[in-house]
Amino acid sequence: MSVLEVDRVSIHFGGVKALQDVTLRAGEWEIVGIIGPNGAGKTTLFNCVTGFYRPNQGTVRYRGRDVTRMTVHARAALGIGRTFQNVGLVKNTTVLENLVTAQHLEVGYGPVSGMAGSPTTFVEERRLRERAHELLDLLELADHAGDRVADLSYGLQKRVEIAAVLATDPDLLLLDEPGSGMGPEEAHALGAVLLSLRREFGITIVLIDHHVPLVTQVSDYVYCLNFGRVLAEGRPDVVRRHPEVVRAYLGEEPAVEEEHV
Repeated sequence: MSVLEVDRVSIHFGGVKALQDVTLRAGEWEIVGIIGPNGAGKTTLFNCVTGFYRPNQGTVRYRGRDVTRMTVHARAALGIGRTFQNVGLVKNTTVLENLVTAQHLEVGYGPVSGMAGSPTTFVEERRLRERAHELLDLLELADHAGDRVADLSYGLQKRVEIAAVLATDPDLLLLDEPGSGMGPEEAHALGAVLLSLRREFGITIVLIDHHVPLVTQVSDYVYCLNFGRVLAEGRPDVVRRHPEVVRAYLGEEPAVEEEHV
């Protein structure tokens, strides 16, 4: 059974067909990449998976369960976590405070205990902070725990956002442009981190990124979207060389290799 199944999903906004009959699968512990030029419908697809948009037709299933009409928070409670193109963090607080806050849906005390400052509250808050530090170590962010998020580079903010989503203990992690704002070396390092996260947490990851080398570095399977449709799918090296994918990205015919006798 697939962790995520998107089956013939279509959505339109007025006369604009943002997605047309898109089908996608992500299996247990897989990393699935989604590439495509600007306006291809990649983020719209994530919005349909997470509940921000409701498709006009088609279904979204999570571990065999139809979640197409579920609310955003109901899907998050099932284990679907997501980052955004624009960093979704409280930028005027510290990195550590963001990770602690992200875990508060899991706290074991109620509002009254929290306001009264009961012993249970202190024990639980200590546990949240310890887990936050563990995540920061894993994403190589320990040196930035006390830094204000707004003072970090955009690349580091994206990494903090991944840590904050992991703090919610997702089973399916959707990453929207995690390599945005990163140079080649940073993106390569991020790829190594994503592979270690899969090993460490046993999670399924679906990522959108324009940084094709990052996608091909980490993905088991890749989909390319263009004008709201699946243009190509398959193993990363196959999709990367696909003539239609090259044409969609570069606007030119792919080079033809000469045969040597």
